[in-house]
Amino acid sequence: MTGAKEESFIGKFMALKGAVRELWIIFGTKIMTILAYSLVNSVLVLWLSSDLKFGDKSAGFVIASWSTILTTFTVMVGSLVDAVGIRRSLLAGFGLAALARFVMAFFAAQWIAVPFGLFPLALGEALQTPVMVAAVKRFTTTRQRSIAFSLYYSMMNVGFAIAGYVVDKVRGGLGEYGHFTVPYVGIQISTYQTIILLGMLCTLPNLLLTWFAMRDGVEATDEGVKITPQTPKYPGESFTNAVLLSSRDALKDWWRIFSSLWTQPTFYRFLAFFGFVVFVKLILYHFYYTFPKFAIRELGEGAPIGQLFGTLNAVIVIILAPVVGALTQKFTAYKSVIIGTTIAALSVFLLALPPALFLGLADGPFGAALAWWLNLARPLNPLYAAIALCVIIYSVGESFYSPRLYEYPAAIAPKGQEGSYMALSMLPYFFAKFFVGALSGFLLAAYCPAEGHRNSQTIWLIVAGMALLTPIGLLLARRYIQVHESGRE
Repeated sequence: MTGAKEESFIGKFMALKGAVRELWIIFGTKIMTILAYSLVNSVLVLWLSSDLKFGDKSAGFVIASWSTILTTFTVMVGSLVDAVGIRRSLLAGFGLAALARFVMAFFAAQWIAVPFGLFPLALGEALQTPVMVAAVKRFTTTRQRSIAFSLYYSMMNVGFAIAGYVVDKVRGGLGEYGHFTVPYVGIQISTYQTIILLGMLCTLPNLLLTWFAMRDGVEATDEGVKITPQTPKYPGESFTNAVLLSSRDALKDWWRIFSSLWTQPTFYRFLAFFGFVVFVKLILYHFYYTFPKFAIRELGEGAPIGQLFGTLNAVIVIILAPVVGALTQKFTAYKSVIIGTTIAALSVFLLALPPALFLGLADGPFGAALAWWLNLARPLNPLYAAIALCVIIYSVGESFYSPRLYEYPAAIAPKGQEGSYMALSMLPYFFAKFFVGALSGFLLAAYCPAEGHRNSQTIWLIVAGMALLTPIGLLLARRYIQVHESGRE
């Protein structure tokens, strides 16, 4: 009996045997995409303050503006992707992101780095995530989908894990505010610009792999693989005219697809679902934009903030996400999200407690293992133990809910509108990103300033309280907003 259960469990993973090669290309490019994204995002608030000389509040507003632009582009390009295709969208996104990171790495003037680097990066990023999610749906059968999205999420976290390690190694090697001399050109760039430059270099393999290995028009269905090669839409036209004509037609298609969404009752319930999810997503954004300064100010310069959150979180999710995905394959995405967001929200309350409560944990085997992994001297600051425990529990919750946030739009979207649904699932995050970007600066200035009295636990009490609204809201509104998921009993 035990053997049968084990075989069934392994069989769930074997569902991907024979998957089209484009699915594996998406998995590979996702690792490099997230590695590049996380390298930049991990030091974004530090780069703004140290290299571009923004204060806490002004840096928060820049991040809020950037996040707003990113979300706006993501919402807009989703339907454009449905119109022009996956391969072309990815090529455009990778190319633009590489150019934007180049500007950010070599120009430290606010009037150059922000409008010509940071803001164009938003469009480059927007042409990647929703496209890849739509691609996973298009390149899998119904039986393969849950495991594919779980593995997709694991590949994403491989990128996060590597990025956390690299960020700390570069900061440790060059110093928190050091410099690196670029070989052959002799230009000096800061520690944070060096990390951004590495992000640019990680984008280049994706361009090559997508250009040479990905086919146009591939779709995996329950009946078999369909390939509909794209033919020149404007034969005889010059390249420039073809681009202009294609853009005009894509804009028409985008408006037609976008307009049709608002006539579907399912779409409003779909948006309500993601409206509740926003509150738990605040945790992640605060780890991006509030945590780096909080940790450096509380733990000191050179604190291994990349490994403490990015790597630890990612490694746990890499291991757990596929396992949880297999064990909960019969669960609806809605149910998994309620379970996962409850665990994730409760975990943050640990950071709202006085660090002294974790002294025993820091002095015991847990603290010894943590000090060995982070290469820290003992006795260990108990705040390290509190953060690590929070991240571990949060990661368990994330393994339940976050992969399903990618699956849910794909599962309920009408055929041909996967990109639109995935992109518009980001619409509620517009408010979350803008809110966190602006709020983080005020919270840091009020409760965790660079100098003066600190009461950092208040920051995380506020964050945890808001995050708890997600599972409570989803549970109470379940009968009104849950949508039938295609292919799942």
